[in-house]
Amino acid sequence: MKNKTIISKQNLFLIVIMIGTILTDQLSKVWVTSNLQLGESIEIIPSFFKITYTQNTGAAWSILEGYMTFFYVVTLVALILLGWYFYRLKEYQIIQKIGVVLMISGTLGNFIDRLLFQYVRDSLDFHILGYNFPIFNVADVLLISGVLFLIIDEVLKFFGVYYKKK
Repeated sequence: MKNKTIISKQNLFLIVIMIGTILTDQLSKVWVTSNLQLGESIEIIPSFFKITYTQNTGAAWSILEGYMTFFYVVTLVALILLGWYFYRLKEYQIIQKIGVVLMISGTLGNFIDRLLFQYVRDSLDFHILGYNFPIFNVADVLLISGVLFLIIDEVLKFFGVYYKKK
């Protein structure tokens, strides 16, 4: 008789990634709110990167500012769809699984803020080639990284550098 486990080693690893990335996001936000006043900055790399504490009641670039109920609904729908997508992935689709886990982590990181504070705590402030990029947070980095993993997976499939088992 084959020994069945409740959760595979791979999925346990992905759960650890999810918990670790959510904790990283939340702890970075706690550090910022504990050490900076709203609007205050610490310059890390002159003329390039600062940590600046801001609060965002909207989405990226503060669009749809103040529509908190909308964000709750969209977030719950996104989490359900991401969970369903993850569930349908096969074990060999590890690049996609990592991408989805990072997207879930980022979504949950900002959702926690919205639930607790009715805004998202942002702090990563870059000035790139004279452009003051919108301030974001670790959860946003996780979301973008997850999307990049999915794109990388598609590029690998396109060029035939893909693996498929059974």
